[in-house]
Amino acid sequence: MPPSPERTLPQTTRGLRGRPWTDYALFAVLVGPNLALLILFTYRPLVDNIRLSFFEWNIASPASRFIGFDNYREWFGRSDTWQIVGNTIVFTAAAVIGSMVIGLGLALLLDRKLLGRNLVRSALFAPFVISGAAIGVAFQFVFDPNFGLVQDVLARVGIESPNFYQDPTWALVMVTLTYLWKNLGYTFVIYLAALQGLRPELSEAAAIDGASGWATFRKVILPQLRPTTYFLSITVLLNSFQVFDIINVMTRGGPLGTGTTTMVYQIYDESFRNFRAGYGATVATIMFLVLLVVTVYQVRIMDRGDQK
Repeated sequence: MPPSPERTLPQTTRGLRGRPWTDYALFAVLVGPNLALLILFTYRPLVDNIRLSFFEWNIASPASRFIGFDNYREWFGRSDTWQIVGNTIVFTAAAVIGSMVIGLGLALLLDRKLLGRNLVRSALFAPFVISGAAIGVAFQFVFDPNFGLVQDVLARVGIESPNFYQDPTWALVMVTLTYLWKNLGYTFVIYLAALQGLRPELSEAAAIDGASGWATFRKVILPQLRPTTYFLSITVLLNSFQVFDIINVMTRGGPLGTGTTTMVYQIYDESFRNFRAGYGATVATIMFLVLLVVTVYQVRIMDRGDQK
């Protein structure tokens, strides 16, 4: 019996583990350009940012001075650092939990056959594709304590409107609600797509067994939505942690100095308003490390959930 064509290939045409070199060449052609772009526009700036965090550099000057860990020591020792960190945590937690809970509730509601549901779906998703700066400008008037929509609604029920532009707590509530309104469509659409891909026979079996609506949701629907929930928890966290446009337009990090300043806004403030690029790079590096740890932890939880 003659040898198969695969066995008669010359040894020089085969690479590691017996694969033809053409496979590796095709892989390099397909992946190489994307990898080059990632290195050029993602990893190289990341490394440069980490390097810059060890320097004192006025962004308007070409000269820089190596200062070691002084920027990090200053960040941990400044009096406003922990307020900024607290603002970031509160804003991010409210954005992630609020958008996921409300988005899931709306998806469950609009997954049913209702009159005009397609119009409502489109209206819910529309703010997500609008510029954050434009929404920030519009919501400045919504929350205006003198003639805004919120003031008008509260006045009708005899409640005085908070001063969203003078009280730091209410200012943070204002920018958080604005961000929730803008990005609610994202979680809503993802959850709606996941609901439409569920196995209906499981819910039907639960109904036959006499399970209540809440029991069916908790025991049948939620477990099937676990991969979607893990995915949204990561993407919404990363997006909300990096919000800049709404805060910049509505409050510019105030009131009273750092009332709504988050870590991302602090990077901009220190680098481009105070011209301390080295210190801004320090804040960016710390934020990157925090997000890296949180994301790795979330991915590990997701992998454990998939193995069950």
